[in-house]
Amino acid sequence: MSNLKVFIDVEDSRWAAAIADIAAVVDKVKDEVVKRVAGEVDFLRDDKSFSVNLCLSDDEAVHKLNKEFRNMDKPTNVLSFANIDDEMFDEILASEDEIELGDIIIAFDTMQREALEQGISFYDHFCHLWAHGLLHILGYDHMEPEDAAEMEQREIEILAELNIDNPYRDEE
Repeated sequence: MSNLKVFIDVEDSRWAAAIADIAAVVDKVKDEVVKRVAGEVDFLRDDKSFSVNLCLSDDEAVHKLNKEFRNMDKPTNVLSFANIDDEMFDEILASEDEIELGDIIIAFDTMQREALEQGISFYDHFCHLWAHGLLHILGYDHMEPEDAAEMEQREIEILAELNIDNPYRDEE
């Protein structure tokens, strides 16, 4: 559907057992994210090819990255490293036809635990975290309350199109 490709690296074999045809699920969520934000993310309208690297990993790997890059000595569910945050991004966008937008790493263990604690399916939680990470890669964040509200609304809309309940329903 879009000029955005996703390269998937499955580092933990539990992912294959947890979600059948992970590539199809990844593409379905990616297409919905792009459809929902294409009017807001100007560079997606460019006649260029974009890519994102998605790593399906475990707590140990995510813990190391979280400690190294965020100074947080614990695992987390998803990490996003957006190239849009690079001061050279505009120059790369202007000069290259193929642009790597960044990396997303999702930790199996934390994600599975959260899904159980929240009483939601592993599939639904994965779709949410993948959409969340991809929104970060496309320039959304939740550092300020108004930005958080906007990002959450995008996630709710994207997930609704995928027949997934509002993940923030208990916070309202």
